[in-house]
Amino acid sequence: MELRDFIDRARAHGNLIEIGHPTSPHLEMARLAHKHDGQPVLFTAVEGYPGWRVVAGIASARRYFAEALEVSIEQLSHALVEALAHPQPCPIVNHAPCQEVVEPEVDLERLPILRHFSFDGGRYITSGILILNDPDHGFNAAFHRLMQLDHRRFATRVVEGRGTDMAWRKAKGDVPVAICIGNPLHVLLAAAMSAPLGVSELEVANALKKTPLVTCRTVPLYVPAQCEVVLEGRLTHEMAPEGPFVDLTETMDFVRPGPVIEIDCITHRRDPIFHALLPGGLEHKHLMGIPKEPTILTAVNRICRCTNAVITPGGTSWLHAVVQIDKQAADDGRKAIYAAFEGHGSLKHVVVVDTDIDPFDIHQVEWAIATRFQADRDLVILSDQPGSSLDPSATHRVGQKTRTAKMGLDATIPWGADRAAFQKVRYEADPV
Repeated sequence: MELRDFIDRARAHGNLIEIGHPTSPHLEMARLAHKHDGQPVLFTAVEGYPGWRVVAGIASARRYFAEALEVSIEQLSHALVEALAHPQPCPIVNHAPCQEVVEPEVDLERLPILRHFSFDGGRYITSGILILNDPDHGFNAAFHRLMQLDHRRFATRVVEGRGTDMAWRKAKGDVPVAICIGNPLHVLLAAAMSAPLGVSELEVANALKKTPLVTCRTVPLYVPAQCEVVLEGRLTHEMAPEGPFVDLTETMDFVRPGPVIEIDCITHRRDPIFHALLPGGLEHKHLMGIPKEPTILTAVNRICRCTNAVITPGGTSWLHAVVQIDKQAADDGRKAIYAAFEGHGSLKHVVVVDTDIDPFDIHQVEWAIATRFQADRDLVILSDQPGSSLDPSATHRVGQKTRTAKMGLDATIPWGADRAAFQKVRYEADPV
């Protein structure tokens, strides 16, 4: 399901918020997208940018992903596990919608790039998927926020030790890149996943849904043919201050040096749609959290029967998880806690529940904690662990990995106990 199909479907089902009056990308769009967070919002009259539309919120609900992949919400993580395990080569096409228009000159001022907050470091592209080719590990696709510097350059955030960073550090010169905006939902999901080295996220996307690629015009890279906009250019070794920027936790990320990307070519569809991803919003949270669920699910399944894993929005969709297991031994709950932390290194708190507890329902999860958990028996505390740089309460030192304490709660029924004593009473249905 490409972006335009999603918009048409949302409109047909009455889920789309359409704003037809002139709206500015400078603060106004972000404010309105936040007001309607959880629903797709389409801006059809972009002030100062005739011919463009802007959409936000396409990934702001879990059910949107499930509908795009044609699976249930409960099976979403399992579908991602399968795609990660069995990536599929993408078909290559000669002509693509994303190259219907080739801009005669590069001018980033002609794109409706949003400024989300008055204190931002600049205008930011937040939905861009950066594609490059690592000579040792092949094609890599990942999200990178891009702060506009001038009419053809961005400063970008590149996280140390990950795919883009490794390719950039070992390159002697500029690294050819392509930045894709307005991607189908399954491509967004795949790009946000942690594929093993040597596995292309685009092939993971193709395992989820057919993902045709097309060759770029000026760089030796392939991009999703059905995206809306492609910026072709080079990741340079020039550095520039990047930030401040509101991150996933809805707190301010600090200014740090970031590599400069210089754009050499812009292509897009006719009547293009720019995807604006609200920093700290539900769309940001889902695209960070959901792709980590299959890694937790896989890690826990190595040591016990894991039936689901959910990254929860209350934990900023990054720091908290609920793991559901089919308990087979006394220590399965405790083992699942340790495995979950291995499956997602940034995880801070995890709750393990039985199969009769819906991990998507926080009320049921709290009920399990209240009725099945004893702190002196079922609590796991790990001190001075590697943690997430997004957690403002953690210990941050320049040039060093963030350190934090971690906590796991085994809220499963104690092994050997009378299970009936731990079951919630259900009222009987009315007699026929």
